Amino acid sequence: MKNLLFISIIFISNFSLGQEKMLSLFNGESLDGWIVHGTEKWYVSDGHLICESGPDQAYGYLSTKETYDDFELTLDFKQEADGNSGVFIRSIFEGTKVTGWQAEVAPQGKHTGGIYESYGRGWLIKPKAEKEAVLKMNQWNTMRIVAKGSTITTYLNGVEMVNLVDQKIGNGKGAIALQIHDGGGIKVRWKNIKLKKLN
Repeated sequence: MKNLLFISIIFISNFSLGQEKMLSLFNGESLDGWIVHGTEKWYVSDGHLICESGPDQAYGYLSTKETYDDFELTLDFKQEADGNSGVFIRSIFEGTKVTGWQAEVAPQGKHTGGIYESYGRGWLIKPKAEKEAVLKMNQWNTMRIVAKGSTITTYLNGVEMVNLVDQKIGNGKGAIALQIHDGGGIKVRWKNIKLKKLN
């Protein structure tokens, strides 16, 4: 009985430590901890973080104040309109010019989960065509991004979309950010934005 109690205490302690490593990047109430870049709309409604095209119909970003190198990031998104967006990692900003890498979020057939380098090499890797059906339009989707050194792996609704090893990404440092694409007519909801540091 004592041995069972001891094992239970160890299990609970380890579980608690694991839980402590998870950081919630969005509090469900405000944009605390984030920086708006550009004139597009970023606001909170019904506990969701929402990005929406503004009158300028330009690029817009919402970046974390903190920077993150190696991590596992999970978030849920729901595309209510065009949905052309993305999740940037290890990125730095000058206004709405971003130096960094994007895990694509876009309508079906537009390579959600692929990795794109802004103001650089462009598409680095796209998901295989048969994986495009994993995306659920007008429904909640879960994206997971694992960044460890030069290796980036993305998952959508539990399916691995791409795995990329790239030294330039490995050398990158910066913030995590959400994007709204230019062109207008875009609206995406986000929630459950959580991060676990891996270093």
